Amino acid sequence: MTRRLEPGRLVLATHNDGKLREMRGLIGPFGFDVVSAGELGLAEPDEDGTTFEQNARTKAMAAMQASGLPALADDSGICVEALDGAPGVYTADWAETGNGRDFMMAMRTVEEKLQAAGATAPDERRAAFVAVLCLAFPDGHCEFFRGEAPGHLVWPPRGDLGFGYDPVFVPDGHDRTFGEMTADEKHGWTPGDAEALSHRARAFRLFAHDCLGVT
Repeated sequence: MTRRLEPGRLVLATHNDGKLREMRGLIGPFGFDVVSAGELGLAEPDEDGTTFEQNARTKAMAAMQASGLPALADDSGICVEALDGAPGVYTADWAETGNGRDFMMAMRTVEEKLQAAGATAPDERRAAFVAVLCLAFPDGHCEFFRGEAPGHLVWPPRGDLGFGYDPVFVPDGHDRTFGEMTADEKHGWTPGDAEALSHRARAFRLFAHDCLGVT
């Protein structure tokens, strides 16, 4: 049985401003005092796992052990079928420049690889965003929640409302990219709203149901 999390101070194990905005928007309404690992000045652990679950656990455990507080970590990425699932857990690495991250460069790299593979039609450009949340309790117990958002990739990028690879990803059943959608449109997880679209919101819906008792 999944362990419940009581309202209080919670560390979001991230230094990524985009993820922080999304997660604060999702968990904020539940009475948690949310602080990020970046705001606490916590070091970023080495993410050397080969799965989203392994990396999420590494980040959550590091933040929990350094702060003594429950910590929620996200590891996410985009998996492109024509590229054998790449970049996957290396999604952020593809944006590394040595002086920060350049996601336009990363999106262009994906597009160049798709073009080289002859993937031009939407059904040849299938992809899915994946997010795994790990909640680490102060005693070391961890819970995991996985969300996926299937869709296809477009070029050129469209929209500036998201972050990362959002401007080139169109979720199934829609004709706009995540970069053209507001946070409310992507998340939509609140009971009575439309089904959540984003991978992170889908993972969060499971977390909210199992750990926060949201029905």
